[in-house]
Amino acid sequence: MGYLADILLAAGALGAGFYCYVLSRRLRGFTDLEKGVGGAVALLSAQVDDLTRALRGAQEQATASEARLARTTAEAEAAARRIELLVAAMHDLPQDSADPTPRPAEPRFVRHVSAAGADQ
Repeated sequence: MGYLADILLAAGALGAGFYCYVLSRRLRGFTDLEKGVGGAVALLSAQVDDLTRALRGAQEQATASEARLARTTAEAEAAARRIELLVAAMHDLPQDSADPTPRPAEPRFVRHVSAAGADQ
């Protein structure tokens, strides 16, 4: 009986050794940087770095666009103020003789209608 127990014990040890060998190969493949989870983690880390760089670039472009837009808006407001001033100043200019709009006639007072018709 002791001999049979030794054989079963040796078979169990060999089975456990084979299981450990298979498990170590699977774990080695699992942590491989090219194919396993390690590769997936490395790939995701590279993608995060790329996205971080892209986000930083987009933020810089947005800041530059905001500054350019603020500058353009200020220039447009200054131009609008100048145009309003010019339009207001045009109302003070005398009318040209080439202006097609007729000027109002000089006011003329007539004391009697019959006298006005007799003078003409």
